[in-house]
Amino acid sequence: MLIVGLTGGIGAGKSTVANMFAQLGALTIDADQLAREVIEPGTIGFDEVLSAFGDSILTEGDIDRKKLGKIVFKDVAKRRELESIIHPKVQERLAEKINRLDPGDILIYEIPLLVETGAMEKFDYIITVESDIENRLDRLFERGMDEDEAERRIAAQASQQQRESVANRVIINDGDRAELFGECARIWESELNASRQ
Repeated sequence: MLIVGLTGGIGAGKSTVANMFAQLGALTIDADQLAREVIEPGTIGFDEVLSAFGDSILTEGDIDRKKLGKIVFKDVAKRRELESIIHPKVQERLAEKINRLDPGDILIYEIPLLVETGAMEKFDYIITVESDIENRLDRLFERGMDEDEAERRIAAQASQQQRESVANRVIINDGDRAELFGECARIWESELNASRQ
């Protein structure tokens, strides 16, 4: 079994890379998806977030991640408070999923805050996806973020240098999809698959 941490700056293309590894045969888990699951209505996480941030963050009974994001990306203390609720629950959920893996599986865990949460030791191999800042901003604008919000979110993350310093492999996503898939396939064959031979 090989546990791979896949990180990168917001808008760099982590999800695209994760999907490409899935096509090559990896199992994939998205930390953001787990973070959504642990604060769904009916969970302890939902109650704790509501208690901390009030019901103004709700839309039709669900936590509205955009409303919550606007609060926490303007205030470091509030962001840390939210992370202290969510991160331990996400780690528990990940541990449960890892326990169900088969010995030959390769798991790609997409984790935006790998450096920020000090999670390096949890992985056998780390990949970071990086991209030119203009490309990243363009992708974030396509998602509907305005420039101010996009820049705040980028500033809240570790730097490219910090991510690259802990990575076994850096993927630069500034070309086309075919080029990116070719790079993923090379890493899959020569490094990830080879490690379990």
